[in-house]
Amino acid sequence: MKRQYNTSQMQAICHKEGPCLTLAGPGSGKTAVVTERVKYLITECNVNPTNILVITFTKAAATEMRERFYKLMGNGQYPVTFGTFHAVFFQILKHAYHYNAGNIIKEERKYACMRELVMRQQLEFEDEAEFVNAILSEIGMVKNTGIDLAHYYSTNCATEVFHRLYRQYQEYLHSHKLIDFDDMLGYTYELFKERKDILSAWQKKYRYILIDEFQDINKIQYDIVKMLAAPENNLFVVGDDDQSIYRFRGAKPEIMLHFLDDYPEGKKLLLNKNYRSQENIVKASLNLISHNKERFEKKIEAEKAPERDVEFLTFKNQREQNQKIIRDITEAVEKGSKYEEFAILFRTNTQPRLLMQQLMEYNVPFYAKDSIPNIYEHWIAKDLFAYFRIAQGSRLRSDFLQIMNRPKRYIGRDSLEDELVAFDTWEWFYEEQPWIAKRITQLEKDIKMLERMSPFAAINYIRNGIGYDEFLKEYAEYRRIREDDLFDIIEEIQESAREYRNYDAWFCHVEEYAEEIAKIRMQKQEEKTGIALATFHSAKGLEFEQVYIVDVNEGIMPYKKAVLEQEIEEERRMFYVGMTRAKKNLHLYSTSQVNHKDAEISRFIKEAYISSNSASSNNSSKRSATASYSSSSSMFSREGLPSSSSL
Repeated sequence: MKRQYNTSQMQAICHKEGPCLTLAGPGSGKTAVVTERVKYLITECNVNPTNILVITFTKAAATEMRERFYKLMGNGQYPVTFGTFHAVFFQILKHAYHYNAGNIIKEERKYACMRELVMRQQLEFEDEAEFVNAILSEIGMVKNTGIDLAHYYSTNCATEVFHRLYRQYQEYLHSHKLIDFDDMLGYTYELFKERKDILSAWQKKYRYILIDEFQDINKIQYDIVKMLAAPENNLFVVGDDDQSIYRFRGAKPEIMLHFLDDYPEGKKLLLNKNYRSQENIVKASLNLISHNKERFEKKIEAEKAPERDVEFLTFKNQREQNQKIIRDITEAVEKGSKYEEFAILFRTNTQPRLLMQQLMEYNVPFYAKDSIPNIYEHWIAKDLFAYFRIAQGSRLRSDFLQIMNRPKRYIGRDSLEDELVAFDTWEWFYEEQPWIAKRITQLEKDIKMLERMSPFAAINYIRNGIGYDEFLKEYAEYRRIREDDLFDIIEEIQESAREYRNYDAWFCHVEEYAEEIAKIRMQKQEEKTGIALATFHSAKGLEFEQVYIVDVNEGIMPYKKAVLEQEIEEERRMFYVGMTRAKKNLHLYSTSQVNHKDAEISRFIKEAYISSNSASSNNSSKRSATASYSSSSSMFSREGLPSSSSL
């Protein structure tokens, strides 16, 4: 059966030559439009398939696009090029420099190289993997943004140290005739700038260029594409500026916003029908995103009428919130729904620890779209465990080495020569430095205090009585990272210990949790069954019958690190992406407390109820705009709007 396209879709499909910016909101059928346009160029405009290039951002998306195109064409052989930026640019480099797959550095070797370079710097850090990955991410950011290294200031270490690591890493790649994925972009850009003959050959090959998810493009990718598309500029770009959520990878949504400044002769089209979500979800999401200033204004219609309200509820704490979700889903499954129809979304991959624990308790199947870190593997947890093992009687040298200078006690490793530690011998070692011996004596007293405590009380004593919080502050300052990030981790660990009366019971829980996390990691390659747990980032491009967004609180959504207006707008776009994953029902849940600390309801709740364009309208128009919401919370007035005193 031949698919029917609406007017705006047909305008995009039938665009033949020149630049065209197509704004494609959630559920607007953009993949169908892109593949149908490729077919139109071949069958109606007699364009040679070899002259068509379709670029996407992931290998999976490129494969899906290619398969849909072949199905559309009746599975015939049409040599259209479908690929990611990296795949396309690497093909160009292969022809120019005779590269092969062996010239691309593997991730394991890349990590090992940087680890060796970091070791040579003799830097102090608690988590080697975390630090090495952070440096590699920064190097990628520098390459993708095209920023001059001399003008880049590191966020993970001293700037001069980062510059040294960057240069040494590049020297390693060059000496071993290797490139990384980010080099593929830089080298292609340099090639096109320096060899106009090579650029001209590729311009003649790819006379029609289509780019999907254009909102995620970075500067160097765009600079290359502009060169490649010239002089005909048959550049057809599709995307949604409201779904640009990868600035941390170098994506620049302003490129899309200023596309028509670069191509004033270009067309701008809007795919204005949402075929995925019901009308109430579309309205709420548009209300929210309308509060962003740097965006294209859009009027989008929902194809599906609403069946029930968008639900907002606030709970006392996260445990109650999670219990409500589990109860709702299990009841729905008993009535015939499938677990796979549900998704629970959150801002960061560290959030779902308690949720996962509760799902396990109730034997509810789930899978994680993200790599969920085991908080008990963090170096802070390892410090606490070492304190607890010593309190339980361990005298292993390794346990004492773990904590003897956390907080700083100025104790040297050479003072612990034997595999087993005896406090009196240890104190005697510092006979001529009584001020250090006194600290060892105090440590022994502290250990005796910990023996009688519950895990929760013990962590509190380690933090405030022993002075571990001061150590975290000093470490954060040294590493130039936010101390709040470290305190969030230790507070979550402490909160997880609250219900356990002794160390053995808590350690048992920690082991069981580790086993479940290991199972989840193993399942990543297997068939996904159960409820989907996902961050906004990993949920992008997906859709579910029912979506729950949890912990909709200030400091989480928007995230506390977001301070600048540009950062707040990106947080709002992330929330917009989360809302628009829902097809039928959307649930937005907040809590009054997070880790037993008072928490505010996110501003995004109020914004989802009130469009920025209608905020100054009269009350009757507000009632009309918010008629599709409900809540059992007292924070709402009788009109259904968030009361100003509560938000």
